[in-house]
Amino acid sequence: MHRHLLIAALAAAAGPAAAALPDRAMQQLERGRPYVDVEPGPDGASGVIQAAIDVAAPQAVVFKVMTDCDLAPKMVANLKSCRVLDRDPQGRWDIREEISKMTFAPSVRTVYREDFDPPHSMSFHATGGDLNVFEGQWRLEPHGEGVRVTYEAKIAAPFSVPGWVARLALRHDLPQALLALRREAMARAP
Repeated sequence: MHRHLLIAALAAAAGPAAAALPDRAMQQLERGRPYVDVEPGPDGASGVIQAAIDVAAPQAVVFKVMTDCDLAPKMVANLKSCRVLDRDPQGRWDIREEISKMTFAPSVRTVYREDFDPPHSMSFHATGGDLNVFEGQWRLEPHGEGVRVTYEAKIAAPFSVPGWVARLALRHDLPQALLALRREAMARAP
């Protein structure tokens, strides 16, 4: 499910952010809401995303939902397709291709490698496709009756778009994707 939202909202590049969540993130999470922060990158052509959500489901279930390529287009706005191009027989990594389409931009093809540490984390980085920069990680940590999912990424769009437009799209779409992740994982929890 993951990163695709970002890809879908593309234009706002994002980058690995600080590990600790700020106080405003904790306040959002305590109210049961997802937290999303999208800031311009120092180079002006990329952006930094930090996001989190609490999910009342086991880590293994959340991890499985997050890595299910078939589910991704159902959970991420503007993601049209996701397919695994190659995978490690032991399940330590895969290479995926995603196609995103937004109304104000051309389709974007993203090819990236995910490295897995199930059910704790996954990191990803672009290996091809249209994005100039696409790298980051997801972490899943036990929290309360479930897991806290955190996301950090850096993305740079392959075309020119005002940064405020991209950040606005991400601020809208990423929380929706995180809520979809929570719904899907909780529906599959025992």
